[in-house]
Amino acid sequence: MRPVLVEGARIVDPSRGLDATGSLLAKDGRIVACGSEVSGQGAPEGTDRIDGSGLTLMPGLVDARVFIGEPGGEHLETIRTASLAAASGGVTSIVTMPDTNPVIDDVAIAEFVMRTARETAVVNVFPSAAMTKGLAGGEMTEIGLLKDAGVCAFTDGRNSIADPALLRRIMTYAKDFDALVMHSTQDARLTGRGVMNEGLFASWLGLPGAPAEAEIIPLERDLRLAALTGGRYHAAELSLAESAEVLRTAKRRGSNVSGGVSINHLSLNENDIGEYRTYFRLSPPLRGEDDRRGLIAAIADGTIDVVHSAHDPHDADGKRRPFTEADSGAIGLETLLSAALRLHHSGDLPLLRLIETMTSAPARLLGLDRGTLKPDRPADFILVDLDEPFLFDETMIRSKSKNTVFENARFQGRVMQTFVGGRKVHDARAGS
Repeated sequence: MRPVLVEGARIVDPSRGLDATGSLLAKDGRIVACGSEVSGQGAPEGTDRIDGSGLTLMPGLVDARVFIGEPGGEHLETIRTASLAAASGGVTSIVTMPDTNPVIDDVAIAEFVMRTARETAVVNVFPSAAMTKGLAGGEMTEIGLLKDAGVCAFTDGRNSIADPALLRRIMTYAKDFDALVMHSTQDARLTGRGVMNEGLFASWLGLPGAPAEAEIIPLERDLRLAALTGGRYHAAELSLAESAEVLRTAKRRGSNVSGGVSINHLSLNENDIGEYRTYFRLSPPLRGEDDRRGLIAAIADGTIDVVHSAHDPHDADGKRRPFTEADSGAIGLETLLSAALRLHHSGDLPLLRLIETMTSAPARLLGLDRGTLKPDRPADFILVDLDEPFLFDETMIRSKSKNTVFENARFQGRVMQTFVGGRKVHDARAGS
């Protein structure tokens, strides 16, 4: 592999608090140097030189919540197609959820995913494992064995564990292995038949609503259990301003907790559902505008730690149905960064803080050696034109499924090149 030298780019590296013009040199898959001091120092013979003027150099994104069909649902998404979608969106590391068939709940299946990723993926793939066998919420998985096998976190994916005693036991075992518990806080019984945010708009559409309490009550329970056990806990996907306030209070008490939010809930609100647009049926559902603004404020003050895509592929048969029958979820690997940059261009979030939530913050949370441009780290980086406008249409989708909430969206800020381990895996100008 030839060395790579990116010269004269704006470098944004939240792991070092760096925002300055400089250069990056990568060799043998690792970063040799990165910063303003690199400029004009030369490079090894045979180096590929890239003119970074007018571009912003960032760490490759780390997406902490990605659903993939493989194994068992390859018609929706394979590890390879998800990796191609990720590369086109500047995501160089993905954390996959265990909602597969069979479920990732034992070592053999986790090793299958890691082996398949090594053979077929163009980005880094880090599988999470189920907390309970078959995601059934009954019997705890072998947390220690799975952690030793290379699993980066434990979650029941889309499912929430109803039994507080079981969740307490899981958190206690996870603490013994310094394992991260990532939990979705959606009470299925409170949600009931709800398919969108409970409120006036749901009444106008004649659709059953899911109350805010279906998220807040299990979140408050989980945070109390986290304080009780002392384990590391991550609220996987918050959607309410009040949920952010609950998390903020737990952090003030000193609990070892964190929270994540999908880019969908930062970019959209319940009004985007319009006339029963099923691509906008998500779980948790899109909330009101006050909630969206509250989540953004929680990112700005550090309450919410991570922004992810919640990439969740479904085919046309699952989405083109009456709203109450449609599958929940949307793809988002290709659009994570471009959608997030709207918050930068609007002045809602500083660029350094915004990029931190998608690079060094999730990497630190998950214990991954990624999301940074520090010397001697893997050369996972992206070059972005922060100002280039483009229209995101179906021809730009690399995912096998097409259920995006950003079809024909106008963005400002495009990933031009993506490098993983010093190797170029995406080039927008070359159409790959």
